[in-house]
Amino acid sequence: MGINAMHRMSVSVMRLLTICCLFPCAVTLAAGIETGRPAPTFTLKSLVHGNLSLKEFRGQVVMVNFWATWCGPCRQEMPALNALYEKYRDAGFVLLGVNIDAQPDNAVRMMRRLRVTYPILFDIDKKASVLYDVSAMPTTVLIDRDGKVRYVRKGYLAGYEDKYRTQIRKLLEE
Repeated sequence: MGINAMHRMSVSVMRLLTICCLFPCAVTLAAGIETGRPAPTFTLKSLVHGNLSLKEFRGQVVMVNFWATWCGPCRQEMPALNALYEKYRDAGFVLLGVNIDAQPDNAVRMMRRLRVTYPILFDIDKKASVLYDVSAMPTTVLIDRDGKVRYVRKGYLAGYEDKYRTQIRKLLEE
């Protein structure tokens, strides 16, 4: 390989690294979960219900919310998510909170302190998190009755629950 070819290759590598550093979301979006595609399936241990599989909820509208105890926005969001769960669960809505902490004890304490009633699953080995390309906390995915990903939101700001409410209603009406 000549000097010019090596120079062109190193310039290309530097450009790619620059793009990855300046625009990390461009790289993760290309590799991430896509709306309109089947939701990746997983089975995880839950605190109360034994092992739960996403497949069990086919035919219902499912929200999967990835969270961690160290995540401040996750703590803020959980009461709002619980209210949505309580309001729509009898209409065919399921909310699965997927905790990614290595030790579930803190998650259990937090769930009890916040009086969360929706099922909490434990992704200790991060397999489900990898399937869903979780790169921000919280990450929330809404899945339609046919098992397809319809909405993905990374992060949380006050007011997102209003958007979730609208999306849940839309999916329940389909």
